[in-house]
Amino acid sequence: MAELDFLTKRSSQVRRDILRMVHSCSSGHPGGSLGCADFFVALYGEIMHYDPKKFEMNGSNEDLFFLSNGHISPVWYSALARFGYFPIEELGTFRKIDSRLQGHPTTAEHLPGIRMASGSLGQGLSVAIGAALAKKLNNDDRIVYTLHGDGELQEGQIWEAAMYAPHHKVDNLIATIDFNNRQIDGDVEEVLSLGNLKAKWEAFGWKVLETDGNDMNTIVGTLKTAKAMTGKGTPIVIIMKTEMGKGVDFMMGSHKWHGVAPNDEQLADALSQLAETEGDY
Repeated sequence: MAELDFLTKRSSQVRRDILRMVHSCSSGHPGGSLGCADFFVALYGEIMHYDPKKFEMNGSNEDLFFLSNGHISPVWYSALARFGYFPIEELGTFRKIDSRLQGHPTTAEHLPGIRMASGSLGQGLSVAIGAALAKKLNNDDRIVYTLHGDGELQEGQIWEAAMYAPHHKVDNLIATIDFNNRQIDGDVEEVLSLGNLKAKWEAFGWKVLETDGNDMNTIVGTLKTAKAMTGKGTPIVIIMKTEMGKGVDFMMGSHKWHGVAPNDEQLADALSQLAETEGDY
């Protein structure tokens, strides 16, 4: 296992990257990105099998990841850069003219690590199931991972895919839900309650794990448990509790920072709360 201290420090650096990226273009989605930093660092730093220097769209013989809630692209871009997919300095081009780092990930820009354009919510699970089935057809034993927002689960396509995967025994798939109970218009429970998520996924035929997505040791352990459960006839979903804006005190506890960039003063305040561990870009 990668050193827990290394993973924790990298999460802090990723959070700094996120804040600086959205500030530099006065646009983006810092809240959910900050909340998912630990998940992305755990996934790319400890769990997934991949080679960033040999990226190919077909992803043969390596694990695949699909970000369904594409608006939290800053955290994914930071993780991809910090784990070797492209130069860290490129993070400074986020959402700028001719940048490969669009506000929502896109395959048209040919950015290494990106295999699906995402931003229209609800589509990622369907794509991931297709990729997982392709791996089975090709006798490729690697795993497909996805991440979804909790508000995204209000999309009907998610539940169509949720029915499909158990029926077809898509057991090389691990889906994770970022359950922070915030979406653009307010708390998820107020906009459209999801009810008992664990019971719902179990009723659809999935194996369900629950975890703290803001504790590095816990999320690494849960992902390893999920990985050990693959290949047994059933897809796996992780309900991951996080805090929107995690790491920055004035961003936590509200949906306000779902899609708002910090100003100069707010950026300085936020960065003062997060250790610079590997050097800003």
